[in-house]
Amino acid sequence: MNSESAAERVDTGKPHPARRYDYWLGGKDNFPADRESADAVAEAFPTIRMAAVENRNFLRRVTRYLTAEAGIRQFLDIGSGLPTAGNVHEIAQDIAPESRIVYVDNDPIVLVHSRDLLNSSPEGATAYMDADLRDPQRILTHPDLLATLDMTQPVALMLVAVLHFFPDDQQPFDLVRQLVEGLPSGSYLVMSHATNDYMDEMDVARTDEANERSGVPFQLRSTAEFARFFTGCTMVAPGITSVTAWRPEEYRPHPRAEAVAMLGAVARVP
Repeated sequence: MNSESAAERVDTGKPHPARRYDYWLGGKDNFPADRESADAVAEAFPTIRMAAVENRNFLRRVTRYLTAEAGIRQFLDIGSGLPTAGNVHEIAQDIAPESRIVYVDNDPIVLVHSRDLLNSSPEGATAYMDADLRDPQRILTHPDLLATLDMTQPVALMLVAVLHFFPDDQQPFDLVRQLVEGLPSGSYLVMSHATNDYMDEMDVARTDEANERSGVPFQLRSTAEFARFFTGCTMVAPGITSVTAWRPEEYRPHPRAEAVAMLGAVARVP
């Protein structure tokens, strides 16, 4: 892994979803272009920081559920973003030290910081792949993935807050289908996605305009559209819901679903 060459590839003048998300979470690995793009979105959707935090909480709860209750020991986290507190391997290996995790992202700055994703427990393993969701077959056949995960055993495919960056013309449903078809029976598909369920036409138009100004392709989807990603899979209760309502572990005053506007779901691959 050549972090120096990765650093040279970082385009600080163009906003990137991973760095923008880092900014919303209060991180430091972002640049003026990322912050400007993020603030453009926040003008139309002022609770975006809250949405980012709640989405991260969803990821943590799902990882705990899959490890502790579903018995999953392998995770493929695509669009993992910049390392932060409570990465998938930290949560899973705290419960089951033998868990194995492969992270995938295509932002060079994530590669620079990927060493923070590789501090595996001795019993388990982690790997980082510099790859793109637009090439699912390369991901599924990559030597680093095959050296880390046993693709004859169930894998949790994590696509958390990723697919809303893929407008329909980029064939997102086909990309997910190809990935799911590459998983063994008993695997799981985990997704979260920004939604327009709680918006009227004016809200949608304002959000679309802000996303266009932000310089990052983005498409909100309804519950019905989101459900298409899970075609052929069996939903885990409570099914598709706000990320704040997916198996909350303790009572707390949750934000309103419309303030977060993120759907989440977990489904089992037959």
